[in-house]
Amino acid sequence: MKRIHRMTVLACVAVLFAGTAVAQGAGEGQWINLFDGESLYGWNVVGNGNWSVNEGQIEMTEGDSGFIATTSQFADFELTATLRVTGEGGASVAFRAPASGHVTEEGGAVVYLPAGGRDADYSTVQVRAVGGDIQTTVNGQAVDTPATRSIGYIAIQLQKYHRDRRGPKIEVKEIKLRPLSLRPIFNGQNLDGWNILPDKKSVFSVVDGALNIKDGNGQIETAEMFRDFILQLDIISNGDHLNSGVFFRSPVGVFWKGYEAQVRNEWARDDRTKPVDYGTGGMYGLNMARKVVSSDHEWFTMTVSCLDNHMAVWVNGYQVSDFTDTRAIDPEGDGKNGYVTAAGTITLQGHDPTTDLSFKNINIQTCAK
Repeated sequence: MKRIHRMTVLACVAVLFAGTAVAQGAGEGQWINLFDGESLYGWNVVGNGNWSVNEGQIEMTEGDSGFIATTSQFADFELTATLRVTGEGGASVAFRAPASGHVTEEGGAVVYLPAGGRDADYSTVQVRAVGGDIQTTVNGQAVDTPATRSIGYIAIQLQKYHRDRRGPKIEVKEIKLRPLSLRPIFNGQNLDGWNILPDKKSVFSVVDGALNIKDGNGQIETAEMFRDFILQLDIISNGDHLNSGVFFRSPVGVFWKGYEAQVRNEWARDDRTKPVDYGTGGMYGLNMARKVVSSDHEWFTMTVSCLDNHMAVWVNGYQVSDFTDTRAIDPEGDGKNGYVTAAGTITLQGHDPTTDLSFKNINIQTCAK
């Protein structure tokens, strides 16, 4: 968790109640948890508020106005947050928030929640944002949250009205998100839209709607190039402790370059918090997975977020890695040696002769700032 000291406090806006529900639509991804129930991993703390995790909830009870913000930015998404505010003051949930400045003046949006009594119930905030179409409800009642920014952070703020009085208390039970506006980059029928690197040993085929990789080494890469995106895909390791990876920002036709989200379901001493070889979802060579969530012989979902120099990976909705690349640019596009700033392919790896993995439901949301 990082602590940021210089950042303007989020502003609150009033809610306007109506009566419409959040609609459903196409291009929906799988849910990821922004709060893991254990820690503030994946969040930045801003200001001097005493934010902590207590009995499976995020709490803030001391300090002046301050907030926490996700380390990742999100464009089109559905968000659900369950929280309550008690005491004197209020709280807010912001989305598409900027890194600094006044949220609404910079085009972000804020949902304000006034504090209730000591026995106040939890409130449920739901947001569905697709481009400029934004639908927000608090406990099922619509509120007006216009935003002109196309992408930004999710943030939670506690605001104290009177410095000489006991401030409010916020308790966040759950906050989760699923990306929207995804499109498939694998059709489940053939390898159209993908290119196999020649003169390598891996064998690529489509079996039961999944892209299967056997043997290795080798790689298959998208014909399209991507820079900033959220990628979701389902993966299964058809053997014990097999090694593979999902590369991104890879130079076209270059062997095993770019950043790599590792695939290896192995851990030491029966402890999933001790991954072997960076662990599934770890940024290989850069950021060890903090826990191996997935298991061999079982399908799991990997979510990769990549925007500018920040990358994060969730496995089955649990964030396992979080990396900001502050290194000098690597001109050869090797993410292990330096920052890769250029767009590149999405690449699936065949690692060695034992390789036998399958990939399906490969969908991507491209992000524009």
